[in-house]
Amino acid sequence: MKRFYKEVTIAPEGAGYTVKLDGRTIKTPGRNTLIVPTPALADAIADEWRLQDEKIEPASMLLTKSANAAIERVQPARDAIVAELLKYGSGDLLCYRADEKALAERQRVAWDPVLEWLAERYGARLVCTVGVVHVAQPAEAMLALGRVLRPVSPFLLAGLHAATAITGSLILALALEDAHLDSRSASEKAFLDDRYQAEKWGRDREAEARLDGLAYELESAAKFMSLART
Repeated sequence: MKRFYKEVTIAPEGAGYTVKLDGRTIKTPGRNTLIVPTPALADAIADEWRLQDEKIEPASMLLTKSANAAIERVQPARDAIVAELLKYGSGDLLCYRADEKALAERQRVAWDPVLEWLAERYGARLVCTVGVVHVAQPAEAMLALGRVLRPVSPFLLAGLHAATAITGSLILALALEDAHLDSRSASEKAFLDDRYQAEKWGRDREAEARLDGLAYELESAAKFMSLART
């Protein structure tokens, strides 16, 4: 799509803020009015539209994409999104350790402190296993995670969902949302296994480009959550 507007502004709208292109309010793909909870998030989304050149590149507007997801996917289906996140938590990346001693030690150093933070912060103490065979998590831990997620606003929930899907870890997403970890640290922990294999077997440019892309998306998810926090 060619750029069809000159001026991008933000304005109060309903209980939040919206972005306007030449005075016309932005709509989501489903034709809902794009209303976000904070002026900071609205301004950051406006910047994405301001930075578009002659041709609009939707792939470059990750904050806009996350806002659309919050409005069109999360708000109408909160319970389903929470259930999906809890499913990730029940088989979280951080709970599955390698057989190989060197890699397992790296996982222990990188992941155990985050699991300890989760237990102290939210009362959810998860158990770990070696290998990929599913291990059942304590019922009280899953109930605690449910209590954390259910009151979360749709916009923060959308950011958590994006971060969880990128990392394979609800725990890392929660640590990112709580500002316990920054996006760089969360990326390092999420892709620890990939980096280890690259060290062991040699670099692969295509794989590195994929990881760089995921790290960029995770940074955007962290920014979205920070700006959406009221």
